[in-house]
Amino acid sequence: MGFPRPVYDIADIVRQHRPGLEAQQRLSRPQKRVLTAISRCRTAALGGHLEVCTGCGREHPVYNSCRNRHCPKCQALAQQKWIDARAERILPVRHFHVVSAPPSELRSLARWHPVEVYTALFRSVSALLQELGRTRLNATLGLTMVLHTWTRELHFHPHIHVLVTAGGLSLDGQRFVHVRKDFLFPVKVMGQLLRGKMLDALRKLHRKGTFPELSDAAFNRLMVSLAAHKSWVVYSKAPFRRSQHVLQYLGRYTHRVGIANSRILAVGPEHVTFRTKGQQAATLHPVEFLRRFVQHILPDGFHKIRHAGLHASAQPGGLLERARALLPVPKPHRDPPPVVIDAPRTCAQCGGMILRLPLTAMARSPPLEAACI
Repeated sequence: MGFPRPVYDIADIVRQHRPGLEAQQRLSRPQKRVLTAISRCRTAALGGHLEVCTGCGREHPVYNSCRNRHCPKCQALAQQKWIDARAERILPVRHFHVVSAPPSELRSLARWHPVEVYTALFRSVSALLQELGRTRLNATLGLTMVLHTWTRELHFHPHIHVLVTAGGLSLDGQRFVHVRKDFLFPVKVMGQLLRGKMLDALRKLHRKGTFPELSDAAFNRLMVSLAAHKSWVVYSKAPFRRSQHVLQYLGRYTHRVGIANSRILAVGPEHVTFRTKGQQAATLHPVEFLRRFVQHILPDGFHKIRHAGLHASAQPGGLLERARALLPVPKPHRDPPPVVIDAPRTCAQCGGMILRLPLTAMARSPPLEAACI
C-alpha cells in the first residue's frame, strides 16, 4: 500500500490565484513558465493515456507530468534516479552534513542577482571546506552541495547543504585520511572563512560592474555591515555511518521544492494553511502564498546541485577512483527487492488486466472474451 495522495494541490492554488499574483507583481519568464507547468501538470493539456480494464471495462485517464524541477508532484522519480546514479560513486566512509548560510543583509542582492550571488556562495563554501581539508588533514575531501532558498514558512533564505566525506585522499595520493572525531572542523573557523571568501567574491563582482544599482558608497556600506556581522552560519551535523543512509538522506534535499503538497492542511478562497515545523502551521492569503512560492524559482539553467573535490570529476583514473582503491571493500548488505515499474497492472475492482491505450482511442475496451482471442 502506498502513501495516501495529498488532499490539496498547489496546482489548484496556481490556477485560481495566479491572476491576483500577477496583478500585484511582475513575474519573470522563468516564474511564468514554472507556474504554467505546475498548472498543466497531470492534466489533459499535456496528453497521456487511457487505462482500460479488459474484464469490467473500467476506464481511467492518466495524464502526463510536467517534469518541472519546481513542481512538487514531479520530484519522486527524479530523486530516485539521482540516488541510483550516485550510488555507484559514493565512497564507503562516514559523511558530515554541513549547512552554510550568509546573513540576511545579503538577501536583497541575491534577489536581484541570483546567478552571481548563488554561484559566489557555492564557490566560497567549496573553497573553505577544501582549504580546511588541505591545511588540517593534508587531504582532498569529497563534497556534494545543494542550494535551498527557503524556510519552512517559505521566507527567502538562501543557504547551502553540503555532504562532506569524513576524510579524504592524502595530497600525495598514497592513503585515505580519516577524520578521527565526530566533528569535522570548528564551526567558528568555517564561519570566518565563509565570510572572508564571500566578501572577496562580492568585491570582485562589484569591480566588474555586476551590481549597477549600487553606488560605490552603497556597496561599501553593505560590505562593512557584512564584515561586522557574526551570523555567517555554518554548522555541522554528526556523521552518517553507512553510505546508503547518506544517499537516502541527501536525496530528500536534492529534489526538495519550497513546499510539498503533503504540507498543505487547508485551502479556501481567502486562506492557505500549511504545516511549518512539528505541529506548527502558518496561514496566508493564497496570493501571498504564491508570492512566497515564486521567489524560490531558480533562473533557467542554474544548477542547484554541484560537486567538488573528490566528487568533481567521474573520469577514469581520477581522484575518486584512487580514493576508493585505498578503502576496504564494504560488506554487502541486503537491499529490499527492486520495484518493477513496468509490471502488468490489474484492476482493483475485478482483478482483470489493465491495458494502456492512447487517449484518442475508443473509450470502450473490448470484452474479455474478445481480448483473449
